[in-house]
Amino acid sequence: MSRHFSFTSFQDILRFFREYAGQPGKLYVVGGAVRDYVLERELHDIDFVQPGNPRRLAKQVANELGGAYYLLDSERNTARVVLTGPDERPFVIDFASFRGEDLDQDLRRRDFTINAMAIDVQAPERLIDPLGGLKDLKARQLRPCSAASLAEDPLRILRAVRLALDLNLRLLPETIQAIRAQVSRLGEVSAERQRDELVRMLVGRRPQTAIQMLDHLGVLESLLPELAATQGVAQSPPHTLPVWEHTLAVLNELERLLLALKGEYREENAANLWMGLAVLQLGRYREQFQEHFQTPVSGERTRLWTLFLAALYHDAGKPVARRVEESGRIRFFNHEQLGEQIVEKRAQALALSQDEVRRVKLIVRNHMRIHLLAYSGQTLTRRVIYRFFRDTGEAGVDVCLLTLADTLATQRYALDQQVWSTELDLCRRLLETWWEGPAEVIRPARLLSGDDLQEHFGLKPGKQIGTLLEELSEAQVMGEVVERQDALAWVRKKLDKSTL
Repeated sequence: MSRHFSFTSFQDILRFFREYAGQPGKLYVVGGAVRDYVLERELHDIDFVQPGNPRRLAKQVANELGGAYYLLDSERNTARVVLTGPDERPFVIDFASFRGEDLDQDLRRRDFTINAMAIDVQAPERLIDPLGGLKDLKARQLRPCSAASLAEDPLRILRAVRLALDLNLRLLPETIQAIRAQVSRLGEVSAERQRDELVRMLVGRRPQTAIQMLDHLGVLESLLPELAATQGVAQSPPHTLPVWEHTLAVLNELERLLLALKGEYREENAANLWMGLAVLQLGRYREQFQEHFQTPVSGERTRLWTLFLAALYHDAGKPVARRVEESGRIRFFNHEQLGEQIVEKRAQALALSQDEVRRVKLIVRNHMRIHLLAYSGQTLTRRVIYRFFRDTGEAGVDVCLLTLADTLATQRYALDQQVWSTELDLCRRLLETWWEGPAEVIRPARLLSGDDLQEHFGLKPGKQIGTLLEELSEAQVMGEVVERQDALAWVRKKLDKSTL
């Protein structure tokens, strides 16, 4: 049975493997764990390499620490142990044989010099660094291990961008040249591996900059080809930016908004009136936001990732929907429906799960909904709230935040305080209902079941029953139906009308 492991530091891990694991021969820590140890960053995973087959050690560690053992690749002799930390977060330990004849060859075949350092478990005081990774790390620069590094695995193109942003590194000219030389081969990499790197970029630091870098390096057209069509597409007021630049601004505003709501103020956020108002209205839901966006949708991929993917594609339908009126005003009717179709195809191409595909489609399809409510001046009645969450479910939380980021990126410095306050108030009331009063307005207790409708009214199983139950729930929300007898009478009346 899995139990919490008690490692509190990198040294604890080394000590365990040196003194307790009982593994004869050489064992080395390699890759990102060494890099993060040098940078004094928190560790969430660690890689070991050794001569020979590491499976015995991996099984021993799993048994001793109560972890789960997985054989990742029998031919390459790689195994994984997943442990549970005190904070319930997973801690991953990977074990592999040398890539090549010895440690030196193994390190030289890795991606970048900063990931080509090693520590001997038996002699942890000495850093093994044949390619100058420590020097590059101190100089804040990213350099491939060899001229063939990216050619051996084109996925390293995406990893270069992610690492540069995550670690605040500069891409050297030789790195940029190597990336551009291998871009055409990115399609050789499996969709799953491309997706996983994209996930880490979008939920990492500065997702806007990540997308800009991909574009600058010529990678975006291969990875997310539909976005190229949004470049150079002009928009009329209240938009202050063309579609592509607006999309990038939405990513930036979404990141800033989430940081503000988490209480992680950056200097520019702290002095920003719009962010301050957002925190006043929505800050009380800080814990709910955190739990919501950390919830997995598929595997370890969370709701936060699908929100950023939806933000990236929320206006992807505009190039097709674009129309210019006689007055010169540019309109994009039904661009959200077109965007939904576009993001569905890209999500499927990236091998997203059905739940992820459904979620990004929901967010893109409904991203104009609160804007239209605010523009129309429509009262936010119980019926309106019910229908909003009927159509969006818990993705309605994501729609609220995308709406606010969209508004900030649309009007920017010209944003009117009344416009912002109106949309904030709508989002606050929607979220208040979702988290504080769902039983009353969103999910009222069912007074009748499908079996009841079949028994009392002779209905056959099918779409009609589902429609009636949905309409009955709405009638409950509006106070038109209170008790079971009311519900039966309401259905009878509804069926009588339909036969006239």
